[in-house]
Amino acid sequence: MKILVLGGGVTGVSTAWYLANSGHEVTVVERCATVADETSFANAGMLSYGYTNPWAAPGIPFKALKWMMQDMAPILVSPSSFNVKTASWMLRMLGQCGEEAYRINKRRMLRISEYSRTCFDEFTQQLPFDFDHRSKGTIELFRDQEKMDSIGADLASLKECGVPHEVINHADCIRYEPALANVPEKFVGGLRFAQDGTGDCQKFTTNLAEHGREIGVQFKFDTDVKALAVSSGKITSVHTSEGELTADAYVVCLGSYSPMLLNPIGFKLPIYPIKGYSLTLPLLDETKAPQSTVMDEAFKVAVTRFEDRIRVGGTAEIADFDLSLKEKRRKPTEFVVGDLFPGAGDISKATFWCGLRPMTPDSVPVIGSTPITNLYTNTGHGTLGWTMSLGSARLISDIINNKAPEIDNEGLSIDRYMK
Repeated sequence: MKILVLGGGVTGVSTAWYLANSGHEVTVVERCATVADETSFANAGMLSYGYTNPWAAPGIPFKALKWMMQDMAPILVSPSSFNVKTASWMLRMLGQCGEEAYRINKRRMLRISEYSRTCFDEFTQQLPFDFDHRSKGTIELFRDQEKMDSIGADLASLKECGVPHEVINHADCIRYEPALANVPEKFVGGLRFAQDGTGDCQKFTTNLAEHGREIGVQFKFDTDVKALAVSSGKITSVHTSEGELTADAYVVCLGSYSPMLLNPIGFKLPIYPIKGYSLTLPLLDETKAPQSTVMDEAFKVAVTRFEDRIRVGGTAEIADFDLSLKEKRRKPTEFVVGDLFPGAGDISKATFWCGLRPMTPDSVPVIGSTPITNLYTNTGHGTLGWTMSLGSARLISDIINNKAPEIDNEGLSIDRYMK
C-alpha cells in the first residue's frame, strides 16, 4: 500500500519507519528542509515513560492563578495572543481537572509511554545508532518538605498503573545525582523513575530518517501541506505547495498544525500550540553536571544531560502560534540550571530556542483511525512527543495493518471528540 505520512518530526519519521518495515511504500511530506526542524529540534530531551502526567489535574486552576503572579511562572498567558480559540481550549482543559478525568487520562497516557519504553528497548538493540541516549532515570526534585509530603495521590496513581518509582531522601538524591552534593541546601528529597531515560530527539530523528531511506522511505522536503480532498468518504489527494499528491492511505502527524488540515473536513480537533523554551549549554565540568534528568518540581524545568551538552527545558506559554523568542522566558531555565548545577555548563554560550507543543485538553494524544476510511492520525502528544514517539508509531502502524495492537487503544482516537 502507498502511504503518505504528513509531517517530518519524530512522530512522523517513527511512523514512516514502522510502516515501511511492514512492507508499505511510504513517503514523508515535510514543509521544512529536513526532518526534526521544529518541535522535535531542541526539546527537553527527557524520555519520561514513568514521569507522565496530564496537565489538567485536581488543584491546577488554583495553582495556575498562583503561578501567574510569579516572576518566573511555569505557565504564562500572553495577552496579545488571547482569543476565542485560546479561551475555548483553556475552558476544555479546566473541564478535565476533576479527579476521575485525571485518573482516566493518566492511565491512557501511561499506557502509551510504558509501551514506548518497551519499543525503545527493542529499537536500541536493533539499530544501535548514536543519539546521546542514557538510561539512568529521572528525579523529580522537591525544594520543600510540604510539597513533597503532598504527593500521595500521585503515588497512588503510579501504583495503580504499575509504574516503577521510588520516593528518595536527600542522601539518595545525591547518590543518584552526585553533582547535587554541591547544593545540598536547595532540596529535601525526590521522586525517582529508574526506567526513564534521556536522548537528543533531533539526533534520533535524523538518524532514523537515514535508516528509513535504506528500507525505501522517501522524503519530500520544502513541501507545505495545505488541504485534504475528500470524496465518497475517502481522501482522494492532498493539496501541497508542490501540487497534488495521492496515496492509498494518509497519516496526519502535523502536531500543532493538525487542526488546520482536519477541521475543514469536519473534525474539530482541539489541539492547541503551547510554546515551550529550552537552553542548550556546552558542558564545562562533568563533575558538576547531572547524569540524567532532574526535574525541578517548583519551577517545572528539566535539566537533562547529553554527552557534551546540557539541555534545560521548561516553561509554557499560551501564545497561539507566536514563535518569537522572549528573553523574559529565558530567566527560569537559566536560574534552575545555575541554581542546581552551578558551573556545569557555559551559560554565556547557551543556545536559546522555542517550539510549539501540540496539547489536547486531556493531554492524551490522538492516535488511530477516523470516520474517513483511509485517514489516520498520530498527533497531539503535547510535551511527550519524544517519549511516546515509538510507542504511538508502532500502535498506528498496527492499526493501519489491521493487526491487533499490543496495547489497548481505547480512548485514544479522534472519536472521543466527536461525541
